[in-house]
Amino acid sequence: MYKVLIVDDEPEIRQGLKLKVDWDSLGLRIAGEASNGMEALERLACEAIDIVITDMNMPVMDGMSFLDACHEQYPSLRMIIITGYEDFQYARSAIRNHVRDYLLKPVTRKELTSTLANVKKELDNERHNQDQAAMIQWRLSQYYKEMKEHFIVHLVKEEIDQESIVKDRSRLFELDSWENREVRFITIGLRERPGTNGTVERTPDKFRLPFEIISRECAEKHLGSIAFFRDANYPGLMHFVMLVDEELEQDFTKSLYQSVDTYMAFELKLGTGQAVSGFKQWKEGYITSLLAWNLPYEQVERHSHSPEGQPALSEQTIRLIERYLTRGELESFENAVRLELQAGFVSQLRFVKVIFQLYLMLETIAHESRISLESSEQLWLRPEMTLSLDTVNKAERFLLQIAGKIERKRQSDSQESDPSLILAAKHFMDENYMYDLNLTMIAEKFNYNASYFSEMFKAKVGKTFNHYLNEVRMAEATRMLKTTTLNLWDIAELTGFSNASYFSSKFKRMYGVTPSDYRQQSSEKIDSELPKK
Repeated sequence: MYKVLIVDDEPEIRQGLKLKVDWDSLGLRIAGEASNGMEALERLACEAIDIVITDMNMPVMDGMSFLDACHEQYPSLRMIIITGYEDFQYARSAIRNHVRDYLLKPVTRKELTSTLANVKKELDNERHNQDQAAMIQWRLSQYYKEMKEHFIVHLVKEEIDQESIVKDRSRLFELDSWENREVRFITIGLRERPGTNGTVERTPDKFRLPFEIISRECAEKHLGSIAFFRDANYPGLMHFVMLVDEELEQDFTKSLYQSVDTYMAFELKLGTGQAVSGFKQWKEGYITSLLAWNLPYEQVERHSHSPEGQPALSEQTIRLIERYLTRGELESFENAVRLELQAGFVSQLRFVKVIFQLYLMLETIAHESRISLESSEQLWLRPEMTLSLDTVNKAERFLLQIAGKIERKRQSDSQESDPSLILAAKHFMDENYMYDLNLTMIAEKFNYNASYFSEMFKAKVGKTFNHYLNEVRMAEATRMLKTTTLNLWDIAELTGFSNASYFSSKFKRMYGVTPSDYRQQSSEKIDSELPKK
């Protein structure tokens, strides 16, 4: 609701104005009264007011002086004059100070209501334009880009289970129309040019930042059709999701090849995934682009646009094998891996895809467990390595070596009362606070009973799971209140709270002030610290 201040030296006039209008139905609220311009200015200095209804002929500070002061100090304030005098000086002052309306007493109920409705409509339009401008500014900010990429990564890894969250976030990041459109994923990485003797100082991994900048710039030329993102599991690779359009794809990939060749003097390796439709299929589309990127050059084109581009292993099979490993059931894990490798050994293409899918699963677990893999164990650094794994035994030995590291870490954590598990859980919460997290979900993710995990978390962190999660969310909320103009609904949504009302009550309980007051205080502090003119 908008706040209204009534200024008139006669109490019965002020009371009469209050009774003439159904303020609630207009979306307005009487915030206070004043008997002269000086009193009104004191009130304006203490509280944000949207509309002032004022008389002109008043003691102490008359209406003309009051209008001049308001125009200078509060230029956005909407002023309505109600006076018993049709005076030229009053009218000139009203025009000079951009008064919204000039009414003569006695004012009728219909006349006052109509004037207030028009002013309220004007305020609504202004607020809407401000919100739109703030949203555009936010969408251009680095923070928005990072949040959007974070959301895409969660989509391709199926880490968001609730459809309502996916719907809200896709709308926020302007991806909602992509849900029913065919999209294709593209993965790119750098390789040294054939015949060049690369030095230690000039290897692809030393050029990740310029590679990322070039990749972003190429994608930003097609805003609305191509989105860039990175996956922390593969620091040397860049990824794109794009609306399926053959001409767009050709132009985009051509610009990538040319930019990398011109500015970096490396060879670009590109993998194009299968076209998929619907957010639930984005993970499969992403995996097919990773698979395509890992294939030898002569097989990439055939892979990208044929049915052979589909993953060799189903999602259910991958999840089953993953469960064996995370539970420490090594014998079952080894048997399942060998069985899938033997089944995939019918062709080189299928065998490579089986190896790479199993490797992707292992690398994700290693990343979550904070296990560093040697360069010789990272297929994204050396995609040709998969061709050297040309027998079931070689491939099995390579995969079991990584699985062994994961198992040793799991056993070590168990013996040390799970300190690294708590660190991993905290890290996951720090990265995913904006989603609907709960104790049971996190406990299951790290293969623990919810009650045991709750006790262990409190013992190691010194605070409950919910307390820690709320602190993380509130820290981010305060940052957004200070640095953005987003409304409370958007901030609540982006920090994982169910609605703005719940967020506000939690915030006031923790900081002693409302989010709006906190933002105002922060703004005033920044203003006071600026150098005086």
